[in-house]
Amino acid sequence: MRNKKLIPFEVIEKAVAGEPEAVDAVLRHYTTYIKYLSMHKGHINDDTQDRLKAKLIEAILKFRFDR
Repeated sequence: MRNKKLIPFEVIEKAVAGEPEAVDAVLRHYTTYIKYLSMHKGHINDDTQDRLKAKLIEAILKFRFDR
């Protein structure tokens, strides 16, 4: 389930800065994987999917390049 195409560094920088379009691009990049992780008994659990998206956004906004 690994995406073969990497997210451009510039998009990551903008997402970390909080730019909505860049955050959305990162979410779109991981949509398939999030859906895969949200599967339960053959169906996508919307609550789990929403929690995973929220955690990803939280991680993006907390990320620091200076470590």
